[in-house]
Amino acid sequence: MSETPNLSNVLRRYWGYHEFRPKQENVIRSLLAAHDTCVVMPTGGGKSLCYQLPAVISGKTAVVVSPLIALMQDQAAQLAQMGIPAAVINSHQSPTERREVMEKATRGEYRLLYLSPERLAAGNTFDWLSKIPVGFFAVDEAHCISEWGHEFRTDYRLLSRLRTSFPHLPIAAFTASATRQVRHDILKQLQMREPHCYIASFHRENLRYVVHECEARTQLDLLARALRNYAGESVIVYSPTIRRVEETVEYLEENGIAAIPYHAKMESSMRRQNQERWMSDEVRVLVGTIAFGLGINKPAVRAVIHLSLPQSIEQYYQEAGRAGRDGRPADCVLLWQKRDHILLDYFIGKISDDAERERASGRKRVISRFADSSACRHRQICLHFGETPPWERCSACDNCGTKPDWLKQEIVAASAPEIARRSAAAAAPSFYTPRLRSERPRVRDLTPPEAEPALAEYLREWRRSMARENKVPAYIILHDSTLEELCRRRPSNLALLKQVPGIGEKKADVYGAEILQVLRNYDGGARATAIVSKEPAPAEHTLQLLNEGKSFEEIARIRARQVSTVVCTVASLVETRQIKLDAKWISPDAQPLIEAACEKQGVERLKDIKEALPPYVSFDDIRLVVAHLRAENRVRAQTA
Repeated sequence: MSETPNLSNVLRRYWGYHEFRPKQENVIRSLLAAHDTCVVMPTGGGKSLCYQLPAVISGKTAVVVSPLIALMQDQAAQLAQMGIPAAVINSHQSPTERREVMEKATRGEYRLLYLSPERLAAGNTFDWLSKIPVGFFAVDEAHCISEWGHEFRTDYRLLSRLRTSFPHLPIAAFTASATRQVRHDILKQLQMREPHCYIASFHRENLRYVVHECEARTQLDLLARALRNYAGESVIVYSPTIRRVEETVEYLEENGIAAIPYHAKMESSMRRQNQERWMSDEVRVLVGTIAFGLGINKPAVRAVIHLSLPQSIEQYYQEAGRAGRDGRPADCVLLWQKRDHILLDYFIGKISDDAERERASGRKRVISRFADSSACRHRQICLHFGETPPWERCSACDNCGTKPDWLKQEIVAASAPEIARRSAAAAAPSFYTPRLRSERPRVRDLTPPEAEPALAEYLREWRRSMARENKVPAYIILHDSTLEELCRRRPSNLALLKQVPGIGEKKADVYGAEILQVLRNYDGGARATAIVSKEPAPAEHTLQLLNEGKSFEEIARIRARQVSTVVCTVASLVETRQIKLDAKWISPDAQPLIEAACEKQGVERLKDIKEALPPYVSFDDIRLVVAHLRAENRVRAQTA
């Protein structure tokens, strides 16, 4: 191209923003000048715009390699909402759909084309790509190409063929979490030529890091207390296993805190539904494994809470970094236990490759030192990624003297109705979060909190409706930050609406009249319909289904839970004498064996009982029989 168009005009027209974030414009100009480019930018730094905008300007097709089908589909849908033609090739499509996309791509009809590394490696993909007017290749989550990265994927190694097959096309690599060693490996594996490298600071000054060692019996109490502190705000809770995800959700719901699970063993439709409920603020707390979060684009997350040690500093930085992407204060809390080391060793032991197992052990040693260290958390993270901060103390982590109030108080048990009452009282959503005293003021923090919670919720209700109608996630309609600006500015006509950040020309054309009508309706007295959970508490629901004659498997299917989670809930009902043990729940001949083992081992430690029994006796059987024995012991103690 002889002359680069005005980038700010393109940004405003399609994305509705008036200025670039740090380094974005430099990255875009490098790609437009056909340079190989490596970008390390923290979560929420705006990496996707860096390859989307030059694709729009170039008039050619940018081929984006990304590891997650759902993420690719969301980005393509978001671009379509902005009037930018984009498509995805993935294994979920029918042969007819795939063929149609491929034919359109060869005609140059797309500005962005998303492929997984597995798809890139399949069949005649490179022959097909040679027929497309490709402008450049963008490799997202590029740390996956490095064996030193925390998410190494062998299919990413095949991306080295991009250089040999298309020697004259630029390659851009993007990642949020790469050490200096990983960055060098990315450049080497992709065979980059004199690349322009852009490395943003790893210091997220709006985040407060809090690391606290706790015991198993107090961890969930601490979590519930934390979530009551963040009532009305969006929170992600990371749990290390599928079972603990479900146990945590059950515990929170029994204590009056609405939460939803997300893990790999759920049906994909249920995962998608739960993600969307959280994204659209129907439920504020999502408890998930590390399967949740990659590519999640929700700026107003006020806390990310880990319930175990992550596998590496890189993983922790990436997951914790999903908090506070709107630039406002947010908490990154790690509630870990000594037994987490055993779980990490278990995962490491399952790695078959000797070299990778050794690298995983090294990452474990680093995250263990991080958890135990008394040094500044922000500084430790920066140093890990090769950045040396000019300060020793940050005033924004537990080691530098700041802890949330809920962690300073003693745990005081509260009844479920009292917890529910507190949660409801604090649940009115708010866009404004006060600035931490330790932070330097920023312009956006000093903006008066003019957003009305009632208007915010009314706009969210409209957004949920539009999302359902268009079959896309709610944030694709409008971001939280855009809803916030609508609340503050209250535009009265289309010209003023177009000045709201996040509303480009296409969105103004499609949704402008409706948004203005929603604002007028609100001024006329209209309000959101309160979202009332129709589901009973987990134990109540399980008891109801048992009384209807449902099996454990049927209950698990109805409640979208694992059978082991249902067994735990039933065991709790048996122990509290809300239901009697039914012999048909136990494997044949197992009950007398378990009772005999309990005579010798007691009924406190299930692991000791299990070791005293034949291997075929399951933990589920043991839980149910032990619950029955504990209930009987309690009755005898009361009548003695």
